[in-house]
Amino acid sequence: MPPTFTAPKIQTPPVEPLTSTTKIAMKFMIQILIAIGLTPFVFAQSSSPASSTGGGARTDLYHVHFANAATGKAKELGEELKKPAPDAAMPNHLIVLRHVDGDSWDYCVITHLGTKVTIEANRPAPSSSLMGLYAAHTDTFASGPSWTEFAKQLGIDDASKTKAAAYVVSIYRPAAGQREALDKFLNEPPDRATDSSAGRLTLQHMEGAAWTFLSVQRWNSWADYGKDNIASVAQMGRNQQGGWFKLRDLVSFHTDTLCDRVAP
Repeated sequence: MPPTFTAPKIQTPPVEPLTSTTKIAMKFMIQILIAIGLTPFVFAQSSSPASSTGGGARTDLYHVHFANAATGKAKELGEELKKPAPDAAMPNHLIVLRHVDGDSWDYCVITHLGTKVTIEANRPAPSSSLMGLYAAHTDTFASGPSWTEFAKQLGIDDASKTKAAAYVVSIYRPAAGQREALDKFLNEPPDRATDSSAGRLTLQHMEGAAWTFLSVQRWNSWADYGKDNIASVAQMGRNQQGGWFKLRDLVSFHTDTLCDRVAP
């Protein structure tokens, strides 16, 4: 079991403030263990044990923020999302990905929170000017690998060497009874005949938006990504048992979004 500690207050990307006529005294304490069992939390989904994911065992907590910019505000919002919170304990532990093709969101921000975090309902509300940059957003807590492994898989342990990288962010909800099978499938070693990706990891939903798993896959270049797509389409015509077809036996919903990286 990893060491536990109480993290300093961590400001996640902005969420709408809670309001009530009475004082809300809420502390949401989440401790990530090597074996996770959060059956009551995950909307009638039983959490699968921490698995050996593409980026290592799920020992740490992450905040996943999907942001849709208000009309005409995409550039400004992107610049704001690059800025770590002033009181962030680990200001460099984040990645900001920008939509190129796929789902409706504009940015995906994944922030590392360590193994334990406290959220207080009476934290300061985001400014109206900041919230004016948003059309919509979702916030989700998820479990994943250590930051060292996360950074390695996504090529931000030495970001200067991976500026040309292409990314795909995918979210999944399993078909009934297929949660563990989907988790296993998402973390199988890549088929190098059609997959030359340089890194991959899968986060598991704990609390928040309506997805169960989020995967991020990295290619060293857009050319590599393109070649893999050509090879994958050709393989689909030869093998209708695995890959694309197998995934669709395991999911009730999923999206894939092609991205570039804007931070770090």
